[in-house]
Amino acid sequence: MKHKLITSSARETLGDLAPAFADYTEKVLFGDVWRREALSLRERSLITVAALVAGEHVNQLPYHLFLAKQNGISEEELVEVMTHLAFYVGWPRAASAIQVAKDVFCKEKEADA
Repeated sequence: MKHKLITSSARETLGDLAPAFADYTEKVLFGDVWRREALSLRERSLITVAALVAGEHVNQLPYHLFLAKQNGISEEELVEVMTHLAFYVGWPRAASAIQVAKDVFCKEKEADA
């Protein structure tokens, strides 16, 4: 299975301060890890969103929600993942993630209008 190119914003947001970090993000994380064929991009996105919710890493969620949608996951499925996770990682973490998702999805709809 051939994976499509994934781009990150690491170079533009952090590259001037942390060029090595940006390089690792682009070349290793999104260059090697995300392109391994044992999991699809869709599966990798589901796992990543779940890990971010579980770890309460809401600052990283907007980018990965956008990427998940590009990888074929619907908004409904993403909210269902967060709802399911509430019982395993805690209600407050899931509630925070759902609020981030709501904000992201609303902004996307406004931009499309």
